[in-house]
Amino acid sequence: MSTQNTQRSFWLRKGFWLALGSGVLLTVVVVLASGAMVEATSSDRFCDNCHAMTPFRMAWQDSVHGGQNPRGAAAQCVDCHLPHDNFADYLVTKAQTGTSDELHNLTIDAASFDWAGKAARDRRLFTYDSACRRCHHDMTPPGIPFGGVIAHRAYLLKETDRHCVDCHPEVGHRDLFRTVDLYFHPQELSDQ
Repeated sequence: MSTQNTQRSFWLRKGFWLALGSGVLLTVVVVLASGAMVEATSSDRFCDNCHAMTPFRMAWQDSVHGGQNPRGAAAQCVDCHLPHDNFADYLVTKAQTGTSDELHNLTIDAASFDWAGKAARDRRLFTYDSACRRCHHDMTPPGIPFGGVIAHRAYLLKETDRHCVDCHPEVGHRDLFRTVDLYFHPQELSDQ
């Protein structure tokens, strides 16, 4: 083997290890940065950066899910408004939802938007059963009315196509649409 081939082989090996090391380092940086980004964009404060979300956060803060419960535990927006069936679906939906929310924030007039109509039509698209079931394991807690037991039984046995938000439409946000109306139209409501 010639000296030239030996030098070339040395540089190829060195280049391989340099590329491999750089790739590993870049992967670690991307994973850590991605994790930090996912965490940073998962709080109610982040979601409230959009003006349109302020009354939703206010209604959430006044609810059981916003911390008004004996333990003071609060769910975050992503706990209910992203699917929790698998991590890939969670990340893809988070990216799609964030992009959609940002575009809507730039293009709609929040004060004249039909929030109640949108929720009635599409609540299944932005509140996930997998999210509800992640925390609510016991579907027949103490004190649940008999009708609730029957409804949850049908749900668990898949005898119905209803989703959690079909029976619990404003769950997570106390007096949601009144809060939205008061926020966007305070003068109109005070004149009534």
